Amino acid sequence: MGYRWTIALVATALCGACHATPGDSKLPIDTPVRWTPQALSTDQYESSPTLSPDGRELFFFRADRQFDNYRLLYSRCEKDQWFAPVEPPFAASPGVLEADPAFSPDGQRLYYVSARDRPDDLDIWKVERNSDGQWGQPQRLPEPINSPQTELLPRELADGRLLFGSNRPGGPGGRDLYVATQQAGDGWEVKPLPAPINTAGDEYEADLSRDGRVMVVVANRGERSHLYLFDRDDKDNHNGWRERGRVPARDDVFQVGPLLSPDGKRLLFAQADGERSGELFLAELQPDSDAAWPPVCK
Repeated sequence: MGYRWTIALVATALCGACHATPGDSKLPIDTPVRWTPQALSTDQYESSPTLSPDGRELFFFRADRQFDNYRLLYSRCEKDQWFAPVEPPFAASPGVLEADPAFSPDGQRLYYVSARDRPDDLDIWKVERNSDGQWGQPQRLPEPINSPQTELLPRELADGRLLFGSNRPGGPGGRDLYVATQQAGDGWEVKPLPAPINTAGDEYEADLSRDGRVMVVVANRGERSHLYLFDRDDKDNHNGWRERGRVPARDDVFQVGPLLSPDGKRLLFAQADGERSGELFLAELQPDSDAAWPPVCK
């Protein structure tokens, strides 16, 4: 399966002594800092965070030290602290791979990928909140959103479209980024994103800022996958995107699971952290970012 690979962990992390407190007003512009709340941090690999709109629920997935055997987890902010994470009530039976959670903009839906129907093949699933605020029964999304190949990191956009990665045929590379648009009735149209976002290489995870002007992309352009930033280019009427460059993160390990702040100026993501295996890191992308994101647990 394309989403699995073995990672070589490095004992010393870049800025390994740095740790961000949620709500920090100032962060280094060129060095991400570790952000994982203490209750979530383990010697395993925490990845792909998503926050509810009110900032009081945090879903993510935890993998083993080889970045395999991943399971969905969630935590709640209560009494000024994040509580020890547990599996959500809709999680599949033990041993089934589930990962890449993402809240809808209104917080009423959660998307994620699961192999509950097809072992070792991750498809996109959705679960909605009931009128009492509890989660209902998960539903597998239809074709052509899902395919016989692997789908990754679904993101519902502000306009209702769905952004995700897949290694299906039809794109310019081995894995590419796609957008699904709902048509009249229940049908969907799925198209690969244009260049320069998709290339002949591997692009397989992405997040888009709320205003649609900043995109962060996980791309493999060499030995490892790293994070790349793109800005909306209004002067380019054909493709409409301009690459800004790499997010300042470690060269010797991969980065995954990007989550942009609503203003597109801060970024949460996962990377290796020495003997701690993998943690969530916070990067400042512009100096005038929203210092209140991620929100303080209180």
